[in-house]
Amino acid sequence: MKVLVIGNGAREHALCRSLSLDPDVSALHCAPGNAGIAEVAELHPVDALDGEAVAVLAQRLGVDLVVVGPEAPLVAGVADAVREVGIPVFGPSGEAAQLEGSKAFAKEVMAAAGVPTARSYVCTTPEEVAEALDAFGAPYVVKDDGLAAGKGVVVTSDLEAATAHANACERVVIEEFLDGPEVSLFAVTDGDTVLPLQPAQDFKRALDGDEGPNTGGMGAYSPLPWADPKLVDEVLQTVLQPTVDEMRRRGTPFSGLLYAGLAITSRGVRVIEFNARFGDPETQVVLARLKTPLAGVLLAAASGNLEDLPPLRWSEDAAVTVVVASHNYPATPRTGDPINGLDEVAELDAPHAWVLHAGTKWDGDAVVSAGGRVLSVTASGKDLTEARERAYRAVGRIRLDGSQHRTDIAAKAASEA
Repeated sequence: MKVLVIGNGAREHALCRSLSLDPDVSALHCAPGNAGIAEVAELHPVDALDGEAVAVLAQRLGVDLVVVGPEAPLVAGVADAVREVGIPVFGPSGEAAQLEGSKAFAKEVMAAAGVPTARSYVCTTPEEVAEALDAFGAPYVVKDDGLAAGKGVVVTSDLEAATAHANACERVVIEEFLDGPEVSLFAVTDGDTVLPLQPAQDFKRALDGDEGPNTGGMGAYSPLPWADPKLVDEVLQTVLQPTVDEMRRRGTPFSGLLYAGLAITSRGVRVIEFNARFGDPETQVVLARLKTPLAGVLLAAASGNLEDLPPLRWSEDAAVTVVVASHNYPATPRTGDPINGLDEVAELDAPHAWVLHAGTKWDGDAVVSAGGRVLSVTASGKDLTEARERAYRAVGRIRLDGSQHRTDIAAKAASEA
């Protein structure tokens, strides 16, 4: 099988890494990719948002499957353009991707499907914003209706900050605050059958102890030793399957990766948000634990044959990812700094730890930073304690001037396991 992955982040590097280890994959391509992905796939300089260019590339390469990684190309309809030329694609249509592209649309679908979520108001004027914030009280949860690369959500007890964020958005969803731990659960679906993966937890705040601003994610771990063993089945029955069924009823079937961000509240499981693609950095730990070869799973979803797939096989090992971010992230990050120590990790920590590139590029003979989240250092171990030790040992070998990372990823879960 020849596969083309679209995107250039650590999520795409994780996908490419897993696909490169799949014996059924005879050729692996990525567009546009990054410095790390270049080690496992052939790169092509194509604009990921240009559906026609992606479709032309897929035809020229003669690929059997296209995997669209990021949300922006999905919402832009890149999967539709590839489907139109008759190539199977893992990723929802532009219409179906509105589950992530519009928070208000997602709320509408959840209401129709009877999916438990936070009560909310959709606001377009300063008056509506003031009323909604007053109705819910602090802490305030304010979400930009559209795509914002993981930075569109503000959770704060500061009314002024909440109001400012809301009024800076064209359309905003203001909702009640959900207490309890958060869980990410991915499911692969072909529009009918829904196949949940293993749950993970990610860390959105920039600093230790869940302090600092919201980010795209500073680390993740799986499995969740504290979670109810029945959680996945419950979420499949109350959230994932009803949502997929409702999307099909609407005439916009959802095929690809449905990601449910969940809060385990005192009143039960509630959906915080849906994403229409693999999450970053949770993908890094979930794929680290998946033993079933990945290409066949994605192709079954893309071609509508998911119900014929044997049950997924999972490693009993734990996995931890620590994100190394550039100076000043998540504000305007500094880029262009050389990254050293990658060879040492490959030499001294493999096969238990590896580095997935996010914001990197080649500058002559050097790999340099090219974004806010620069690397995802991932490790596996017999339990979370061992996986953490291996991940942080590898992080310690990496030298990137001014870089930052959290030191507490999975610490609480490991101490309680």
